[in-house]
Amino acid sequence: MKRNISVLLILALGAACIGCGSKEGSSVAGSTASGSAVEGSSEAGSAAEESSAAGSTAEGSVAGNTEGSDAEAASAQDVMTYEEYMAADLDSQVTVETYVQAKQSWWEDKATVYSQDENGAYFLYNMACSQEDYEKLTPGTKIRVNGYKSEWSGEIEITDAVFEIIDGNFIAEAKDVTEYLGKDELNDFQNQFVSFKGLTVEAAGKDDEGQDVAFLYNWDGSGQDGDDLYFNVSNESGDTFTFTVESYLCDNTTDVYAAVKELKIGDKIDLEGFMYWYEGPNPHITSVTPAE
Repeated sequence: MKRNISVLLILALGAACIGCGSKEGSSVAGSTASGSAVEGSSEAGSAAEESSAAGSTAEGSVAGNTEGSDAEAASAQDVMTYEEYMAADLDSQVTVETYVQAKQSWWEDKATVYSQDENGAYFLYNMACSQEDYEKLTPGTKIRVNGYKSEWSGEIEITDAVFEIIDGNFIAEAKDVTEYLGKDELNDFQNQFVSFKGLTVEAAGKDDEGQDVAFLYNWDGSGQDGDDLYFNVSNESGDTFTFTVESYLCDNTTDVYAAVKELKIGDKIDLEGFMYWYEGPNPHITSVTPAE
């Protein structure tokens, strides 16, 4: 998984470069005006956050539990509002009711999911889930989640979680957050389904011949088709930002992956995606269309 690879690379680099003072990977061209760096390797797996829960669920029962007491604990825990969840201490136990918006990955009976309700969004990382139950987590599905509030490089998420499917359905509309690019207020929309309007494609880097290109495979151009795509856009103020098509969320068979590969420097585009965070805003884009 990608987060595992990041951890291993960091350890290897740390051993080889003690005292060099560098961050993970390196700063990415086109980081936000506030100077944030973009994740060198995207979200999906972490040795530091491996969930111990595993197993399967039927609708109405808790995923990953093998003992009834675990299921009772998840159901009995007081359900929090989004405001209560955000006010909770890191590493504290939390229970929320939320709606699946998109599935990023499934790996070894663990699912990573974007979810949201009418008030805010939750990133469910490595939640205990069988492959059979993963198929049930269609967009709009309501789930009750019990886990721990965690933070990784600025990203607030729920880890070590179990869930149960409950009655309800909700699909969030994309919130236009274009005006907040480069501002601290953008963090208020973390993990939500958002949109950006009228942005201009800028050079993401250079190809082997030294020519400017509109996107890179991986943050440094070291990848190939099927890897994450990174591209730069600017707003009306001329500030430049780096966005990502996360290949676990939208692989190279998706329309958005193909659309980014067709971008030309200077194109005006509208975008939608999830407001992921890594040392600052790192939107995971799910749709790219010509600007209206």
